[in-house]
Order: sequence, then structure tokens, then C-alpha cells
Amino acid sequence: MTRTVTTIAIISLLVMTVGCPPSDRGLDARLPRRTVYAPPVTDTQATSSTDEIDLVEQVATFRRDYRQSLTLLVQHYTIVGDNKKLRWAKEELRSLDRMPQYRYIIDAQVMPETLVAGARIPAADELYLDAVQTQRQAEPIGILKDEELLRAALQKYTDLIKQYPSSDKIDDAAYRAADIYEYFKNYEVALLYYKRAYQWEPDTPYPARFHAASLLDKKLRRRGEALELYQEALLREGERYSEWKMYGQKRVKELSSSDDGR
Repeated sequence: MTRTVTTIAIISLLVMTVGCPPSDRGLDARLPRRTVYAPPVTDTQATSSTDEIDLVEQVATFRRDYRQSLTLLVQHYTIVGDNKKLRWAKEELRSLDRMPQYRYIIDAQVMPETLVAGARIPAADELYLDAVQTQRQAEPIGILKDEELLRAALQKYTDLIKQYPSSDKIDDAAYRAADIYEYFKNYEVALLYYKRAYQWEPDTPYPARFHAASLLDKKLRRRGEALELYQEALLREGERYSEWKMYGQKRVKELSSSDDGR
């Protein structure tokens, strides 16, 4: 009898614990997941593909404003000492950080090949060093990488190129951005950034042509283009990078003597 009473008491306690969440979690204050903030777009309102850039820029603006507003809300509740709402605002901000966000227009974000890396700009140098430091923090062991920090570094590299397009650091930023895109297996964009590195600075101190040729060769299977770029890389970068030179010579021979270069 005692055991039965004890069991009932335990079950009752568990039901009360699970069924009655703490009041400060704000469950009653949460908006419905499907809250509609604007009327749906009808067929007559549907935008054409030419509006894509405007729509993507609008999304980016809303993201930035949303984050800024949440941050200000956290600061407000911190000042007034409203700990319950402070927890809510912090949780919403954390959820925003965890939400995947995408760059919908890749080509638009990559600056044209006509840029020239030449000017010494202290602000660009500072931003570049900051980006490099962020990338290093993302790769403490080499194999294990913090992907969020990598994305943060990538954003800093692309910001540098956009904000200081005449800086002598744009080829450095492009090369490092390409490396990150390659890590994320976005080979088309990585190829574009490797190309920009040597297009913006033909004497860039990186094996950008070899990397671009390797992506064309091994990942994108565009081996006719790869062969030409390997040959150019051997002429422009071969003396500085002995390992790449040996590999490039090997691939040029293989690609020149067979149909598929395997």
C-alpha cells in the first residue's frame, strides 16, 4: 500500500513538473509560428525575375534592421532590469543567429575583373587583418573548423572588396574568400574568386591560377579550360611553387595525351 501511494505521488509530481512549464519562459507571449505580417502576393502582384536584386537587397535590409532592433531591445531590458523579457529577447536573438541565411545572388556580390589592386588604404589593411584573425580562430586545429567563424571571415573579405575596391588587399581577400568557398564545396564561386585574385593583381603572391585550374580539372570537370590554365600557371607561378609546378606539369601531360585526363 505504501509503495502504491509513493508511486502515485511520484507520478503526480512528474505530471506537475512536465505539464506546468516555468512562467518566465514566455510561452503565452509567443507569436504564432505562422504569423502573417503582410498580405500574400497574388498572381497580379507577382514580380518578374528582373526584380530579384531589389527583393534580395530588401531581405538583407530587413535582416539587418531586425537584428539591430533585437539588440536594442536587449539593451533596454538590461537597463530597466526586466530580467524576464531580457531572457526572451536574448533567446530570440540567439534563434536569429541559428537560422540559416543565404546569399541569393552570388554573381552580383563578386566585383568585376576590371578592378586593380594597387592603393595602400589603412582602413582596408585593418579590415583584412581582422578577417585573417577571424579565419585563424575558425581553424584552431586545422581539420576541425568553426563554420560560423568562417562565414564571418568570408563576410569581412567580401566587405573589404566592396568598400575598398582599389585597395592592394583585394587580391589577398579574394584568394582567402576562394579558399573558404572551396571548403564549403561551392566550387563555382571559389573558382570565380581565385580568378579575381590574379585578374586584379597579375603578380599576386598566391598560387591562384593553380588552384583555379585544379578546381576546373578535378571538381568541375572542365578539363579543356583546366589545361589552358595549368599552362598559364606554370609560366606565371611555376617558379614560386615547386609542388604545384610538379603537379601542374603532370596534369598538363595527362590532359594533353588522353581524352579525359584521368
